[in-house]
Amino acid sequence: MKTVLCYGDSNTFGWNPVSFDPLDTPIVLGQHRFDKNKRWTGIMASELGDGYHIIEEGLPGRTTVWSDPVEGEDKNGEKYLLPCLLSHAPIDLVLLMLGTNDLKMRFSVTAFDIAMSIGALIGIIKGSSTNMEGKSPEILVISPPPLGKLSEFGEFLEGGTEKSKKLANYYQRISKQLGCEFLDAGKVIESSPIDGVHFEEKEHTKLGRALADKVKTII
Repeated sequence: MKTVLCYGDSNTFGWNPVSFDPLDTPIVLGQHRFDKNKRWTGIMASELGDGYHIIEEGLPGRTTVWSDPVEGEDKNGEKYLLPCLLSHAPIDLVLLMLGTNDLKMRFSVTAFDIAMSIGALIGIIKGSSTNMEGKSPEILVISPPPLGKLSEFGEFLEGGTEKSKKLANYYQRISKQLGCEFLDAGKVIESSPIDGVHFEEKEHTKLGRALADKVKTII
């Protein structure tokens, strides 16, 4: 059986796009999550079949390498990545889809910086020796689709829309340089018009199927 680790943020977690004011309505994570069989990870698992074990590691708010001064240090994807890899070993393939939360205004980083941060995460995976042979797993870098029309997320993502449109190009280049597979999710799906950030159910279905096809070509 092949083991695939999906390491990402709320769009790997399966956040159901909704329009609400987070200052008026407390966020209860379980209330905003698609069922397992509706998340792209679940769709992908179904498409791949019994020969694959899919591990979901999606955390809402997760960044690439930045500790969030508002939401907490646990949102830093770099700090948890190696323990995550070691705890799930052996791993054949890592699907890495992060960067949307790096667009938050509080971090003040460029699209180039975000791509270089993805490169830092790739370095951790490549140095992890967590596949069955004691080598590094294969890596599929997924650039998230550009942001859509922002609702309540507009203020803290101010300026992020234009930067989000540049990510695919940079991600593809860093993936090629570091010997990773690449998929541009923006060519498969689009962010929801409800909040401009997350994926609607039909988009999860499309992404899950596209990724299943891609995974089959890698492992």
